[in-house]
Amino acid sequence: MNARFVIKFLLCTFALSISYSSFAQKRWQQLTSVEDICADAPETMKMMLDQFDLDKPGLEQVKAAQKKGDLIGACKQLLVYYQNGKTASFLRKTLPAASDKTAAEADTILKNVFIIQNVKGQVPLLSDGHRDWHYKGPNNDREWAWLSNRHTQLATVFDTYMETGNPKYAQYIDVFLKDFILKSLPYPAVKSSTSVWRGLEVAARVKVWSRIYYGLLKSPYLSPATQLLLLSSLPDHAHYNRQFHSGNNWLTMEISALATVATNFPEYKKSDEWLSYAIATMAKSMKGQVYKDGTQTELTSHYHNVALSNFVLFKEICDRANRPLPDFFNQTIIEMYNYIARAVRPDGYRILNNDGDRGSDRALLLEAAKKYNKPEWAYLASNGKTGTKPFQGPSYFFPWAGQLISRSNYNADAHWSFFDIGPWGSGHQHNDKLHISVSAFGRDLLVDAGRFAYTGEVADKFRPYAKGSEGHNLILIDGKGQQPGPLLAKEPLNSNHVKITPDFDYAANDFSAFDVNGSASHTRAVMYVRGQFWVVVDRIRTDKPRKIEALWHWHPDCLVSQDASSVRTNNSRGNLAIIPVSSQKNKIDFIKGQEKPEIQGWYSPEYNVYMPNTTAIYNTDIAGDKTFVWLLLPSEGKTPYVKTRVISETSDEVKVEIVTRGKTWKMTIPFNASARAELEK
Repeated sequence: MNARFVIKFLLCTFALSISYSSFAQKRWQQLTSVEDICADAPETMKMMLDQFDLDKPGLEQVKAAQKKGDLIGACKQLLVYYQNGKTASFLRKTLPAASDKTAAEADTILKNVFIIQNVKGQVPLLSDGHRDWHYKGPNNDREWAWLSNRHTQLATVFDTYMETGNPKYAQYIDVFLKDFILKSLPYPAVKSSTSVWRGLEVAARVKVWSRIYYGLLKSPYLSPATQLLLLSSLPDHAHYNRQFHSGNNWLTMEISALATVATNFPEYKKSDEWLSYAIATMAKSMKGQVYKDGTQTELTSHYHNVALSNFVLFKEICDRANRPLPDFFNQTIIEMYNYIARAVRPDGYRILNNDGDRGSDRALLLEAAKKYNKPEWAYLASNGKTGTKPFQGPSYFFPWAGQLISRSNYNADAHWSFFDIGPWGSGHQHNDKLHISVSAFGRDLLVDAGRFAYTGEVADKFRPYAKGSEGHNLILIDGKGQQPGPLLAKEPLNSNHVKITPDFDYAANDFSAFDVNGSASHTRAVMYVRGQFWVVVDRIRTDKPRKIEALWHWHPDCLVSQDASSVRTNNSRGNLAIIPVSSQKNKIDFIKGQEKPEIQGWYSPEYNVYMPNTTAIYNTDIAGDKTFVWLLLPSEGKTPYVKTRVISETSDEVKVEIVTRGKTWKMTIPFNASARAELEK
C-alpha cells in the first residue's frame, strides 16, 4: 500500500467521520414527520397513545390502527382528530397571512438570547446541538435557569408570529419545542428542583404549550413530529403537578396547570380525575391561604396577585368545562381584588413589601371593575376619573393582614402610607413588622428596600439586607433587628389596635423577638391626621441600657439633607420632613450605597434591579425604657414652619402638640387601646 493511497484512505475516513458526527448532532433536528418520530422514539409514541382514552368519540380510527400494531397509522389518525376536532376551540386561531415583518424583541429570542428578570443571557448550544437547558445565565443564577424553562419567551415569539405572519417565528417554535422535549427525556417522575423539572416551570409550560399547540395546529411550520412530542409530554407535566405540587401560591399555579391539561386535552384517560382533584384541591387551598379580609397569607402584594391570577384562571377553566365551584370561590376572588383596590397607591402602583416588586395594578383593577361590576375599584384606580366613589374610605384596615392603608383622598397627589402590624406571613417574608412606607404628591418618599434577588451574585450580596430589619423603616436594638414572627394569624386584630375616623387614622402593635441579650421590645403607634401629617411613636422597653438606631429609608430620587435635628427632602415637588418631637440626643448618619462593613442604603423596585438610596439613621443610647416621637410632615414644595412638643408622657400614651400652617393639633396617642386615641384641632 503506497503512501498516497494511505493518505487518501485516511482523508476519506476522516471526512466520513466528520459527516457522520455532523449528522448525529443534527439528527433530532431532522425529525419532522410522523414516520421520523415513530422510528426514532417508538416507545415514547407507544406510551403517548396509551395515555389516551381511545373509546372517546372521534378516536375510533386511532384505536383501530393501534390494535393492528400500526404505530405510524395510529399517530397520524390522532393528529387528524385534533386537526378536525373542536377541543379547546377558544385556543384555535386563524393563521396570519405570510409576511417578512419582524419585531426586535422576538428577533433577539431567535438568537437564543433571553432576558430573564432583567438579566440578558445567551443560552449556549451543547455538542449534540441541543440548547443547554440548565444554563444559569451570566450571573450563575439558578432562578435564571428556572424562569427560562417556563417558556414565556416562546409565548413572545408565538404572539409575534400571529401578529406578523413571518414564518421564521413559527419555525423557531417548532425547533425550540422539539429540542426541549427530546432533551428533557426521560421524565423523572419525582419531586425535583432541577432547572427543567421543578413545579413552577412545569406548570408554566403547560399554559404556554396549550396556546401554541392549538394556535399553530393548522400551520405547516409546527411539524407532525413536534405535535406528537407535545402530546407525549403533556401527561408527564400533568402527572408532576398532580403528584408533586406544593402549597400557597405555588399550588395555585401548579393546580391551575393541571386543570389546563385536563380541560384542553380531555382525551387523556386521566383528564376527568385530574380535573376533579384540581377542583377539590384548589377550593381547599383557597380557604387555607386567603384570609377573610381578602389578603393572601404570604402577605406579599406581589404574590397576592400571583395567587389571584391563578384563582381567576382556574375559575375560567372550570366555567368553560361546565364544572361548578363552591359559592365562596367567586366571592374570595372579589375580596382579593378589593384588597388590591384599597391598597393601591395614588399612582396606581402596589405596595412594595416582603418579596415583591413595585408593579402597577391600575390596568388590572380597571379590567376587574368591568368584569365584576365594581365601579368603586375603577374610581380608586383612576383617581376618581371613572367609576363611583367608595362608600368606605379613603383609609382602610385589613385586620387579618394587620395592614393599615392611610390616604388623604383619592387624587393623584394624595398622601398614602402603608403600616404593617400583622403576622410575619406564610412565605416570602421579611423581618419588617411595624415598617411604614410613605408617598405624597405623586412621589415615593419613605420606602421598603425591596427583594433584590433570590439566588446568584445579587442575592449573595443583598439578600440578607432585603430580608432583614435593616432594609426597612424600623428600630434596631444594639445593632440587631427582628427575628421571624408567627407565620399565620389565628384571629384578626381587634379594635384595640386600630381606629379610623374622618379626621385621623390610628394603629399600633408591638414586637419583642429581637436577637439581643436580655429582653427588649418595640411598640410603634402611628397616627395619620388626614391631609396633614403622620406622627410615629416608638416605645422601647428594655431590661438594660441599649444602643438604638432609628432607620428611615428614602426613595433614590429624593434629595435628602439635614436641618439641625430634622431630616428632609429638597425635591422640586413632593417633600417630607422627619422631625423628632421627643427630647433625645441623636447622632444622625446618612448612608448611601454602603457595602462594608455591612450593606446599607440600597433599594430594589424590581427583581435584579437595584440602586443606592439614602438611609438616615438616628443613633442614640438609652439607659432604660424610652419613647421616641417623630413628626412626618409632607409638603408639595418647601417644608412649612412647624413647632412641636410633647405635652405629656406616661407608660401608656403620649400627648403631642403640632403647630403648622397656622393651625394647632393636639393628639393623644396610646400604645394600645385605640379608644383613647384622640385629636383636638
